[in-house]
Amino acid sequence: MAILGSCLCGEVCFEIDAVAGPFELCHCNRCRKLSGASSLPMIRVRTADYRSISGADSICAYEAPLLYRPPAYTSYFCGTCGSPVPPAEPEGDWVEVPAGVLDADPGLKPDKHIFIEFVPEWDRISDDLPRLTVPELHRQRYGKDLP
Repeated sequence: MAILGSCLCGEVCFEIDAVAGPFELCHCNRCRKLSGASSLPMIRVRTADYRSISGADSICAYEAPLLYRPPAYTSYFCGTCGSPVPPAEPEGDWVEVPAGVLDADPGLKPDKHIFIEFVPEWDRISDDLPRLTVPELHRQRYGKDLP
């Protein structure tokens, strides 16, 4: 059965057939600003398992300036209420879905904290999930050290 997701105002609706993971809690400065919280929980989904139902025309994109090297940081959000949402038509094999906009339990729990060197002083990680710095995450994802 598909898992529905929607923005705060209900303008943007989508569904996913399954989550693949990982389910990461990102603490980078950009994700924190996007979410307004100490981290942004994101779940990886196969693009083939994702469908926009309504509100695709209401989805806006913001491309932040490049910090280090491509790819750029692009955030998608509802143009009416501002909720972070997936892109209407994701490119590539995978799409990241903000976990907070899912309307049901995805059946997956967070598996790690990433970009932990950016955890703000006013916050603390209080669980036992793995904690990865930028170099550690890069090594895990790409099997090599940062250039």
